[in-house]
Amino acid sequence: MKNIDHIIQDSTFTEKVMIGLNKALRKLAESSAANNENLIVGDKDGNVKSVPAKELLKTLSK
Repeated sequence: MKNIDHIIQDSTFTEKVMIGLNKALRKLAESSAANNENLIVGDKDGNVKSVPAKELLKTLSK
């Protein structure tokens, strides 16, 4: 299995942006969960709702 540095090195620009976005989202969810905060999320249909950060964190990849 490739390590993350090798994956990033072989990735396209779009893939690199998505990796960075996922890392930033995880960091936001972790800090919000530590403070028992909610985050506002939207679905593909444009609906928005407030979700506890701890619940959102369970759904994010590492």
